[in-house]
Amino acid sequence: MILMHKGCPFTLTTVDMKRAPEVLKDLAPGSQPPFLLYDTEVKTDTNKIEEFLEEILVPPSYPSMTPKYKESTTAGNDVFHKFSAYIKNQLPAHEDHLQKNLLRSFLLLDRYMLTPLPHELAKDPKMTESKRKFLDGDELTLPDCNLLPKLNIINTVCKHFRHFDIPKDLRGLFRYLNNAAQLKTFTYTCPSKDEIILFYRSVVKPLPR
Repeated sequence: MILMHKGCPFTLTTVDMKRAPEVLKDLAPGSQPPFLLYDTEVKTDTNKIEEFLEEILVPPSYPSMTPKYKESTTAGNDVFHKFSAYIKNQLPAHEDHLQKNLLRSFLLLDRYMLTPLPHELAKDPKMTESKRKFLDGDELTLPDCNLLPKLNIINTVCKHFRHFDIPKDLRGLFRYLNNAAQLKTFTYTCPSKDEIILFYRSVVKPLPR
């Protein structure tokens, strides 16, 4: 839950939903966080929250979070779905197949990160492998804000419960994750590994022998 105050767009307040103020008691009953409360205006849809922030946090005061390339918006968009199917699986016979599906998603994302984008080729037409930091370039955009937390969860959960890591030979994907790890914006907003594992303990069941 986030409270956003007028006049200072980056003054954000995290609210403990167990001790929420009176204004939140009847807020979107049955809905799940995130919520955004802008004075008395409530937004509960994630896409609407993103659109609203994009309208408020605009250049030149704030950098644009909109990607230049539509492919950046869809890159990796099936990774979490494949991860969910893999980690919730209770049938040993399906394990290899579901893991391979997840690996294919990693490979597609890795390929996107290694493929030079048009603005990179404009600077260096002979470039064969991208060196950019994030999906759309060297700055974070909205697709990164959506994908990077999911990759952090995937890496933590798969390693702990299935002893399966994202393959290190996926250079583009690992460069992406390493660049994110250098950002306080990313590291300060991610839940700890212990919190992620605790949450997924009730979701992931050991495979029957």
